[in-house]
Amino acid sequence: MSLSQVETTVEARTGVDSIWARLRVEAASAAAEEPILASFLNAAILRHNRFADALAYRIAAKLADAQLDAMLARDVAEEALAGDPDIVQQAAADMIAIDERDPACLSLLQPFLYFKGYHALQAHRVAHWLWNEGRQTLAFHLQSRVGERFGLDIHPAARIGRGVMLDHATSVVIGETAVVGDNCSILHEVTLGGTGAAHEDRHPKIGKGVLIGAGARVLGNITVGDGARIAAGSVVLHPVPAGCTVAGVPAKVVGNCCDEPAKSMDQSLPQGSG
Repeated sequence: MSLSQVETTVEARTGVDSIWARLRVEAASAAAEEPILASFLNAAILRHNRFADALAYRIAAKLADAQLDAMLARDVAEEALAGDPDIVQQAAADMIAIDERDPACLSLLQPFLYFKGYHALQAHRVAHWLWNEGRQTLAFHLQSRVGERFGLDIHPAARIGRGVMLDHATSVVIGETAVVGDNCSILHEVTLGGTGAAHEDRHPKIGKGVLIGAGARVLGNITVGDGARIAAGSVVLHPVPAGCTVAGVPAKVVGNCCDEPAKSMDQSLPQGSG
């Protein structure tokens, strides 16, 4: 392993450790403040030694069903996290993204314990690992459970980066060959869909730092450039240049974008674009 790889590994581990320490402090404070939830907080967070362990436990608690009980679901999640430790880094980055971008988020406890967009995304990461391991049946089972449990649909083959926020997340659909870059924000009822029934690369490729507004439809094997912004309710059928704002049905470029739209969550349109 090269020096740069060692430094990257140490930096990533330290980042997760810091987030884990903060999450534990918040959980202990919440348990003292609301004793009726102390047992729940202990089981979900405080009794675990590592963020990875707590994450696997939480994913299992949300996805368990009659076919895959909580213990088996936890085994599957732990296997995925051990098989690809980057899933843990991604989960930590997703949680920080929510904390930084969502003004309704008061602590790390909220996304980790309660936000279905966060839970769905972490479950998808496990399903994606299974898919890449050739375990398609179990990957599809987790996809189905995510749909039943959270009301959104992400194909297990879809590739999603880190630092992603699925805000509210209800009715989000992400297709098989879709790609979502790092640090994107996707609101409810967004579809990253295909055009046609052919088995081919047919879904959108979303760049880094993109903001996709509520109800937007991005259809076909098209590219949305880094730092772009898609207005709520738009139907995007053609490639979107980096740093641009598009709006309408069908969507057209209506101006340049604000800096880091996915982080600022600024959904206002440029003046004169109406």
